Amino acid sequence: MSGQQLTSRELARCGLLGAAALLLPVLFHLVRLGHVFMPMYLPLVLLAFYVRPLPAAVTAAVVPLLSGAVTGMPPFYPPVAVFMALELATMAALISLLAGRWPRLNRWLVLVPVLLLGRVEYLAMVWGFSRVIELPAEFLAGVSLLSGWPGLVLMVVVVPPLAGWRRRAAAVVAGPAERGRGD
Repeated sequence: MSGQQLTSRELARCGLLGAAALLLPVLFHLVRLGHVFMPMYLPLVLLAFYVRPLPAAVTAAVVPLLSGAVTGMPPFYPPVAVFMALELATMAALISLLAGRWPRLNRWLVLVPVLLLGRVEYLAMVWGFSRVIELPAEFLAGVSLLSGWPGLVLMVVVVPPLAGWRRRAAAVVAGPAERGRGD
């Protein structure tokens, strides 16, 4: 992919996985598992393996804000939507950067540290905001950490195989000139 121009393939991937990130939480919330399994994260983290850092980060930042505006989840107060937008943008940019720079690097070695870093970033925002509005910061950060671990496990189990499947499928349908490009 050349330059900074958004390709039609990236636009399609951002649109498809961004729409999935808007719809999955609705389905998970029907059975009251939205906060536990973090369904918005799945497509956005997967997207980061498909596109360059900027489109991945922008999509990951916009989706929680759009979802908050349209459905009320995640809420803007407390600013969960903003915290999620920042966390997801950071994670998407880092995953895309690392996966693009070292395409043969094990996807779990890319994903796990970035997910942990993203959770640290989120917990720091929860802790800081809780301190500002004089709520028990340690307790709220701890609750956020404990309630999100099933979603982290789900991402570690689901995302790397899906990212690998896309690469294998691309290699099968690509012509000889395109094989080995990583996209």
